Order: sequence, then structure tokens, then C-alpha cells
Amino acid sequence: MTSEDLLTHLAAFGHRQRLRALAELADGRMQISELARRLEMSRPLLYMHLKRLEKAGLVTGHLELAREGRTLKYFELAPFDIHLNITTITGAVAQDTEGHVNMKKGTPT
Repeated sequence: MTSEDLLTHLAAFGHRQRLRALAELADGRMQISELARRLEMSRPLLYMHLKRLEKAGLVTGHLELAREGRTLKYFELAPFDIHLNITTITGAVAQDTEGHVNMKKGTPT
């Protein structure tokens, strides 16, 4: 894990609504409308939060065709086990150094 990966994960965890979405998905996959109802959140706002969680690799979304022909979007947790401690942080920084990542620009040098 690089520092960029670590920051992506931390940003994903950094909002109460995203934590609530993760908790709701702990029991299994859920259709977006049902998840929005349970969280009492609009679907556009929920999609914004889920996009951040997907980018971090914490949830996955996929489309399914319903019997009546509608397309439904489902989300579920992706397996993850993240430990935050000094070892995680120093390891991420070491990955950056090994890959010669320019920290200001985020591009390889």
C-alpha cells in the first residue's frame, strides 16, 4: 500500500454517512433504493458516497436486470482488513520511496 492508497482509504472512512453505508452492507448486498431508504438519504447523495467507497476498494457495485426489465444497481462489501498504525504508515511511505513517487505531483520520477 502506498501513501496515496492509504489516503484514499482514510478519505473513504472519513465521513459518518459512508461508515453508516458500510454498516448497512455488513449483512449482505443491497439494492441502491433500499440502502437509500435505510440511510434516509437521497440516491444521488448516496451514489456520491458509494463512489468514494468503491474507489477505495471497500464496496463493489453491479447491475442486474429485474424480471420486469428494469436495471437495478446492487452494492456489497468488498473484503477488506485495514489496520492503521505506525507500521502501516511507514510501510506506505516506504512503498512511495521504492517506487520513486514524486510526492508533490503523485507521478513516478
